[in-house]
Amino acid sequence: MRPAAAAAPACLADSGPANRPAIGLVLSGGGARGYAHLGVLKVLEENRIPVDCIAATSMGSVVGGLYASGMTAQDMQNRLAQINLADVAFDVTARADLPQSQREDEHLYVNSLSFGFGTHGFRLPTGLVQGNRLQALLQDWTSAIPGNVSFNGLPIPFRAIATDLQTGQMVVLDHGSLPQAIRASMALPGLFSPAEVDGRTLVDGGLVSNLPIETARSMGANVVIAVDIGSPLRRLDALASPTDVMQQMIGILIHQNVARQREQLGAGDVLIEPALGSLSFTDFANAPQAIAAGEAAAIAALPKLRHLALSPEQYAAYRASHAMPGTKPVRITRIEIESRGAVPKGRIRDALHVKPGDIYDPKTLNKDLLALTTAGDFESITQQLVENGDEHTLVIDARDKYWGPNFLLFGLGLSSSSTDAGGFRMHGGYRRPWLTSSGLEGRIDATVGSDLTQIHAELRQPLSNAAGYYIAPYLEFQRRYANVYDDTGDTKLTQYSLQTERAGLDFGLPLATLGDFRIGVAYAHAFGSPQYNLPLDIFDPTAPPSARLFDDISGRQISARARLVIDQLDDPLFARKGYFTELRVERSLFAGSDNFTEVYGKGLVAASFGRHSFNASIEGGDDLGSTTNLTNPLGFTLGGFQHLSAYAADQLSGNSMVYGQVTYMNQLAAFNALPIRGLYAGMSLEAGNVWVHDAQFGSGPLKRSVTLFSPVTSSFGPIYLGVAFAPGGRRNFYFQLGHSY
Repeated sequence: MRPAAAAAPACLADSGPANRPAIGLVLSGGGARGYAHLGVLKVLEENRIPVDCIAATSMGSVVGGLYASGMTAQDMQNRLAQINLADVAFDVTARADLPQSQREDEHLYVNSLSFGFGTHGFRLPTGLVQGNRLQALLQDWTSAIPGNVSFNGLPIPFRAIATDLQTGQMVVLDHGSLPQAIRASMALPGLFSPAEVDGRTLVDGGLVSNLPIETARSMGANVVIAVDIGSPLRRLDALASPTDVMQQMIGILIHQNVARQREQLGAGDVLIEPALGSLSFTDFANAPQAIAAGEAAAIAALPKLRHLALSPEQYAAYRASHAMPGTKPVRITRIEIESRGAVPKGRIRDALHVKPGDIYDPKTLNKDLLALTTAGDFESITQQLVENGDEHTLVIDARDKYWGPNFLLFGLGLSSSSTDAGGFRMHGGYRRPWLTSSGLEGRIDATVGSDLTQIHAELRQPLSNAAGYYIAPYLEFQRRYANVYDDTGDTKLTQYSLQTERAGLDFGLPLATLGDFRIGVAYAHAFGSPQYNLPLDIFDPTAPPSARLFDDISGRQISARARLVIDQLDDPLFARKGYFTELRVERSLFAGSDNFTEVYGKGLVAASFGRHSFNASIEGGDDLGSTTNLTNPLGFTLGGFQHLSAYAADQLSGNSMVYGQVTYMNQLAAFNALPIRGLYAGMSLEAGNVWVHDAQFGSGPLKRSVTLFSPVTSSFGPIYLGVAFAPGGRRNFYFQLGHSY
């Protein structure tokens, strides 16, 4: 890298003829449209047109910052082609990589409705995306650049434009961490969380200077090549929601400051406007189209650019002096961890696979830091290597979720069918991590619904940060209503009100990111009573007149329970790939002749091929004891949506159960605008049955059901409309809104 001169302009024509003008490249913001900048850079390189300094905003800062670090346009294109930049930019983490506790939460709760509260009241995250994956990628690709460098000293002097969220002033980032500056420049308000740099909270620079021509002039540029990729304002009849109006307002602000910057262009400057049409801010899948548009626009501008070209020899010398610096091994002399909040520094230190004296490896280090943010304890964790003479200090800056330390989760489930009265369930969760420095976490989950009232409260105390195992004492209360049908399964005889209080202690062991294993003991008290009853002498003339068909259920039990869950599905309610396994065993303790053993297992696998997806599952359960598990007195049930859908909920019940299904779905449409994401058509084939103790297991034929349904995926979970058929003319119509009902 070139040393920066303190008083001289940053933009210097240090290669080529002595009288060559200094050329400043200005790259505007525009999200995925910014791929067009690569096309422009490729044409400049092919025609030997040098770039002596760069001023950029937002996505322009990503391309411009990497180019300023010494990358060529082709090198950038090759690297970007190997990743899904949309997943990186929007912090998309495969569900299979999440901790099991987060995967469990997704069964009940809507992720976008999670918010927190503390001493400052209730708060939401200031952005949907924290930008951790993008920061890690930039850190890896610019690892040869120290974290405390002057941007004048980069292979090509560089400026990133951001906006101070407190004052609204333009901030020109000219030193410090290059990845951090790029990340701050593209923090679009409402989408990306703000970035903190040198004590200032910064957001996207497009709000104040989306085409920073004036900044390039101040750097010393004699000639400006400006590339404007901004999106056009939308027609009024295309504004269909408050979100559309908000985006249009931001677009108006950007267009106004771009117009002011364009007034700075002189006769010798060149403005390049790639024809990107309707390519959207988030349309990263059409990168080749954007690159081609950039190339075409730059080629069209060549008549105005060719006089700036160098000879082959001069351009070779220019490239040699502006190449990416070599990545010689650097040994870390010490590590500084800056952590703000309840999470202790030891949590970070234990997660790092690096120590003083090791060679700096940004890829491995970023993997450790991403694992920490994925675990959910931090809003962001950044790293930079600060050079001071022979000292190389690794600085880790970790920030707790500022909208905590208490977090609330919400979910909703609705169900209605032609065979049931329908119902609802509202779910609420409370999470309080790091109650102590040892990692104690409080968790409460509550459900209130037409058929179920439940609350489960537990503490999770880690016993080992390395292995992850923990103990979890818990208390649970549940009251639910369950229908009881006659032996034919067609006539509803009564409805039981079942109440259970349970206290237990579990030992848990996370299986890396595969799932979780828990084993423990519990004490339970259960009570059940029919909501209405029939005289027994209707069915048995010898019975006394006072006898009733259904008895009350009451008792206490101590039991041991083990549960193994392996969850690698991409979506808990709408799986298109992955697999899931659950095995559960519960056995009574100290019960004498009233002992029971209850076993249950389920397996599911899902796969997708383009817009087609399939999933298949099988599950079964059996009560092996001579008595009944009081916490599950009616045994196993079938009936209800995706559980023999042609039958009413819990229409079939018994001590043993077998069920299997195969589902096919075809994606009919995908939508970029929230809350609707996709429209599908699907079909399920189901078979299963239940048996009671006095009947031989499997003695009855399997009952069958075929379901045709059209699901819609949304921000609030899947929405299903469907109809199910079974032999004998049985039919059931469904409306279902998950989360779990």
